[in-house]
Amino acid sequence: MATVTASDRAVTDQKLQADHFERVDESADSLFYEEPRLVKHIDDPACEALTDYFRDHLPEDGAILDLMSSCVSHLPTDVSYERVCGLGMNKVELDANPQLTDYLVHDLSITPKLPFLEDEFDACIISVSVQYLIHPIEIFSEISRVLKPGSPCAVSFSNRMFPTKAIAIWRAMDDMNHARLVGYYFVEAGGFEEPVFTDLSPNPGRSDPLFLVSGRCMST
Repeated sequence: MATVTASDRAVTDQKLQADHFERVDESADSLFYEEPRLVKHIDDPACEALTDYFRDHLPEDGAILDLMSSCVSHLPTDVSYERVCGLGMNKVELDANPQLTDYLVHDLSITPKLPFLEDEFDACIISVSVQYLIHPIEIFSEISRVLKPGSPCAVSFSNRMFPTKAIAIWRAMDDMNHARLVGYYFVEAGGFEEPVFTDLSPNPGRSDPLFLVSGRCMST
């Protein structure tokens, strides 16, 4: 596992443009996600690596926001959390997730504002889904609003995606530039300490790569 500060990845060479967020399929996301996909989107070694990270970095007994959630949250089963709230696009997937204590079906492409109170959560996770956000700065700003001061937001990603729904700039980038882009989201949104990049890839070249950029909500 490699961990470095992400200051060199926290800005892009130029400001993001509207066409960076264009997608091959611009139809309503509710149509694309209407059919439930009760599968994991990374292989087992990568899933285990993500779970191990969560075990070490998410607050035990805390309230966790699983943003862009599905049928699996990758949280350790041997750790107790006060609350795990899932926000996702498919009710069947969310209902099948045994780790969620509650959930909401919510389309972030239409409504970036999160339906939660300020300082409601102790941590936020976005697992292998950040490539689909078309309003990332607004959403990361919302994450900082709903997190308690000092709380972490952990954004993981691999090289897998639904290519027709991933934003154009993500499709054009390699893994390290993906890390730069996510770091940029944290910095532009404001409210976070310097983002940190971690390479969680369990078996480079033999299983799915896994990367994570985390930011801690600034203390007031």
